[in-house]
Amino acid sequence: MEHNVTVYSTPACSWCQAAKEHLRAHNVPFDDVDVSADMARAREMVERTGQYGVPVLDIDGEIVVGFDRARINALLGIA
Repeated sequence: MEHNVTVYSTPACSWCQAAKEHLRAHNVPFDDVDVSADMARAREMVERTGQYGVPVLDIDGEIVVGFDRARINALLGIA
């Protein structure tokens, strides 16, 4: 099943890198949004989630704050 995944991140964030590596390891395509370079998308993230910190993942409309491996896996059906 194809999922719609967006990762709001910054280049210097180690947890962001870990989350993206986890997705890549499971061949999950995602849209990587660098909120340090795209202020409009950063505002979008804050308005939708109330979060200022990254990573924030949007998986099929469900918001995951931080690299919550268990929740990410559950939403994506990863064993």
